[in-house]
Amino acid sequence: MNKVKHLALSLVAIMLVGSLAACGGNNAENNNTSNKNAGNNAESTSEPTKDEGTEPAEKIELSFWTLGNVNYEDLAKEYTKEHPNITIKVQNTGDQTAHHNNLTTALSAGSGAPDIFQLEIGFMERFINAQDKFYNLNDLGAKDIQANYLDWKWKQASSVDGSFQLGLPTDIGPTVVYYRTDLAEEAGLPSDSEGFGAAIDTWDKFAAVAKAFKDKTGKPFVDLTDLTFNALRDQSADEIYFSKADGSFIGDTNPQVKKAYDFTVKGIQEGWISNVMLWSPEWGQGMNDGSFAVVMGPAWMAGNVKSNAPDSSGKWKIAQLPEGAGNWGGSFLTLPKEGKHSKEAYDFIAWMDNKENQLESFKTKGLMPSIPALYEDPAFVDFKDDFFGGQQTAVEFGKAANRVKPVYYGPLHDQTDTFFKNALKNVLEKKADPTKEWNEAVKQAKTLAERS
Repeated sequence: MNKVKHLALSLVAIMLVGSLAACGGNNAENNNTSNKNAGNNAESTSEPTKDEGTEPAEKIELSFWTLGNVNYEDLAKEYTKEHPNITIKVQNTGDQTAHHNNLTTALSAGSGAPDIFQLEIGFMERFINAQDKFYNLNDLGAKDIQANYLDWKWKQASSVDGSFQLGLPTDIGPTVVYYRTDLAEEAGLPSDSEGFGAAIDTWDKFAAVAKAFKDKTGKPFVDLTDLTFNALRDQSADEIYFSKADGSFIGDTNPQVKKAYDFTVKGIQEGWISNVMLWSPEWGQGMNDGSFAVVMGPAWMAGNVKSNAPDSSGKWKIAQLPEGAGNWGGSFLTLPKEGKHSKEAYDFIAWMDNKENQLESFKTKGLMPSIPALYEDPAFVDFKDDFFGGQQTAVEFGKAANRVKPVYYGPLHDQTDTFFKNALKNVLEKKADPTKEWNEAVKQAKTLAERS
């Protein structure tokens, strides 16, 4: 979501030296094709139906590692009804880093990888050059459907010359503002999407509104530090922490990273950012209870808001972020070479990722499609979400998608980002000095980059 300092084609050597050194701390063991579960990760099985009237086809079992709040298990069940010889075992991992570390460990060991793996864009650089570990989807028919997808999204999973395709594009993650209309009205703010967006259309105005909201209601305006930092960080121009040219660390000289850090510190110190952690029960409960007014996140976050806050249905709307939009996340469906049924696995992911099923994923989980033909489709544009007060949410996501300027991540993005998130956590929870915490995060990031 791209060029970096090329990783060697031998995944084993690099992964064990680099980011996988921490794998021993994960709560998951290697998964195998019989799908013995990894640690605490939940597993569910989509069983085939019996077809009494035809000669049974070869029984095939596919293991599928998914990530996040998706409807892929439901789609797998639908697929197996039409393909009764196929069983698809779906294992969903809650932790993004562990999810990708588990695959790297399996690939390094030469066993334990699934037939199908959902790869998040932030981890693409870890795997894109390990072509010997994955099936080339172009060999399985991907070239025939390439034109269906956003060109920039497709290229994120392609080799430089386009001959190797690692994954099929699923969703994208343009970022927006989710907000409680009842709390906006309580604070004297406009509750309609256009009016609310206009009130916060610069970050300076956002901060002023946030402070006034806290002073009037006694509640934080924003849910948490991580998403606040992300919202500004991802508006960087072209690069965030690392240079596309040579992979060097540039986070300390990227003005948008410092702007994101300082803005989040301001929110902490003025009390308009809530003291909860991303994905925690308290975060979800706060959405439901109205403990804060705003969640800044990508299109797919709609599914989390819905699942966390069922009692607040109809009280939410979506507006645009100040000063542009970022893109957080989006993923791809890949086929590790350990899988023995590449044709059947490809047929399934191509079906699951088609126009109709991307529309279904949007309607049920808010996953923004990577098939642009849907953006003009009345079934997409005219879709009204009762949870968001009957708003045409696709229109807002489409606006945000058009404001995105894709940026380069680099293979060390996730680890580096953690240093800055931890710095902000220390400012929030320990009242630590923001400057010292920034300097320490920069030092850690530089050390990581020099050792990699």
